[in-house]
Amino acid sequence: MSIHSSSIRSSRQDQRGAALIESLIAVLLFSLGVLGLIGLQTRAIGMASESDDRNRAALLADGAVTSMWQNASVTLTSADLTQWQKDVADRLPNGSGTITAVSSMSRTADILITWRPPTRGQSDTNQLSTRVTLTGPDF
Repeated sequence: MSIHSSSIRSSRQDQRGAALIESLIAVLLFSLGVLGLIGLQTRAIGMASESDDRNRAALLADGAVTSMWQNASVTLTSADLTQWQKDVADRLPNGSGTITAVSSMSRTADILITWRPPTRGQSDTNQLSTRVTLTGPDF
């Protein structure tokens, strides 16, 4: 055996297992990338859900304003208020709504809708607040 063939054999023995280690590192990096994508997808779904809640809250506030216009008053009838509060509780997670007449003379009211997604802590609530003033020739 020549010196040349023995050095090739020695070089091959030094590299034995290197391909396996490289493959394991590649699988590890790929797995971390997939986990990162799963995390991004989960966050995107959560943000879409929060956006839906905000949209529902805005629509519920709009419904209250519509009732005010129909009644020609910022004070809702007892039946309208009860139904509106039931709708808020039914359509938003842990939802509640209040309507406070600031001044019946100026026909101004504050609408406050609060809700808390089930995935959040007790003190972490969302809210939509709006002030409505009825104006026009009929008022």
